[in-house]
Amino acid sequence: MNSNILVTGGNGQLGNELKLLLPEAIFTDADVLDITDETAVNNFVKNNNIEVIVNCAAYTAVDKAEDDAELAKKVNETGPENLAKTGCKIIHISTDYVFDGSNCKPYTPDDEPAPVSVYGKTKLAGEIAVKKEAKEYAIIRTAWLYSSFGNNFVKTMRRLGAERETLNVVCDQTGTPTYAKDLAEAIVKIIPQLNETNSGVYHFSNEGTCSWYDFATEIMELSNLPCKVFPILSAEYPTKATRPFYSVLDKSKLKKTFNISIPHWKESLKKCLKQF
Repeated sequence: MNSNILVTGGNGQLGNELKLLLPEAIFTDADVLDITDETAVNNFVKNNNIEVIVNCAAYTAVDKAEDDAELAKKVNETGPENLAKTGCKIIHISTDYVFDGSNCKPYTPDDEPAPVSVYGKTKLAGEIAVKKEAKEYAIIRTAWLYSSFGNNFVKTMRRLGAERETLNVVCDQTGTPTYAKDLAEAIVKIIPQLNETNSGVYHFSNEGTCSWYDFATEIMELSNLPCKVFPILSAEYPTKATRPFYSVLDKSKLKKTFNISIPHWKESLKKCLKQF
């Protein structure tokens, strides 16, 4: 049933979750399909009769992107542009990093983006390209993605929590963790409903808000790890790329348009930890 769906970035966290829900879809990664190569994209779409593309492929090494802007631009901007030009219905995954984090209330899809990092700037450029080239599209911005697949904050905290007695985690960056399985389930519900009329930008993360410190504390508690987590300020943990201090996303448009209910981040974290 889903053989006309192409999922790029198939080996990532979200791609792996989608594999469980869309077993008939075609999954590619960079070694199978280079999305930055327009000819390769067109040929692949034509040869496989693709009708729907879910673009999970992205250059996501936020700090590395500061020195590798050219490659980040190719993957995050040129890639989505090539996919959107095929005329397929497209669901494109974007990020909270398109915002500067100066808000004090949840960002709506209509709020003006103002990225402060190369990663954020290239992801915004990808969104603009999709809007320009695609007829039927959903750009879904998400945040703080984790899963039982791949590398992520949850896995890092569990590993460090087992190795150390104490851990320092930033407490002045606020957002919402997103369980990739929940996002994958939302995407599967959106695909059949997506049309020209409801095409646009949407937000998806789990419900609730927390800091990275709160998130880490909850991970230790639910994992029964005795490691003590201490809050620190971002200034005490400098990174190459600037992170948005506040990136809570307002999901009401997505929930209303596609009739989707979203679980609280603590519930989803419990579900994910059962997978380990």
